[in-house]
Amino acid sequence: MGVPRVYCDCEVCGEARSGGVNRRFRSVVSLDGEKGGFLIDCGPDWRSGMESQELRFVEHILITHAHFDHIGGLPEWADACRWLGRRGQLYAPQEVLDIINRQYPWLTGNLDVHSVDEGVTLAGWNVQGWKVFHGKNGYSYAYRLEKEGYIWAYCSDSIGLPEEQKIPLEGLDLLVLGTSFYKEHAEFHTRSVYDVTEALELLDEVKPKHTIFTHMSHDIDLSRDYGLPANVGFAKTGQKILLKK
Repeated sequence: MGVPRVYCDCEVCGEARSGGVNRRFRSVVSLDGEKGGFLIDCGPDWRSGMESQELRFVEHILITHAHFDHIGGLPEWADACRWLGRRGQLYAPQEVLDIINRQYPWLTGNLDVHSVDEGVTLAGWNVQGWKVFHGKNGYSYAYRLEKEGYIWAYCSDSIGLPEEQKIPLEGLDLLVLGTSFYKEHAEFHTRSVYDVTEALELLDEVKPKHTIFTHMSHDIDLSRDYGLPANVGFAKTGQKILLKK
């Protein structure tokens, strides 16, 4: 939902309203390199994120799943393409594209759509997706990306992954993993994203070299020290990382 939450007066939301470190948009990744760039996901904060990074246009966007916090910005992106006279390139698994088309059937007037069921190469990255368990919210897709010997994965919305869904998370230089709360006390069947304590157990299994937790709720206060391992940290709005050996 992003931070601050409109209805909430907790300390984290109050700090975020003052422009502090806890102000967070919906999760999105922008990759940029010598061979071009692309975004992963396009939530309702798309315009604010673009403005904050002084980006005027993005041609390629890869989608993880068709929930509003990951696709709510698609109509605005398509409208930007219309005004600029340029066509955007939208990538997702076919079943995700089918849902997007039902929700926003007019997008193809300004966007070309591409299934990534067999993988795709974007900005020099070899991208392979796989379906992951998203708890009560059904499923999402995670992506494993490789280029020039560097391997990382983006898994923003998942919980309780079975063994076969953990395999692509092995051998990573970096894992970007969604964690909503530090310790979530709701019953498991009502939940949809790992909490931090569960995520740390997952890291013990798949052993990435580095990990960044994203998709955080207002339960996570970035001014606190949670005693995370040295190779694990929380994402910050506008944070930049060099993806290179």
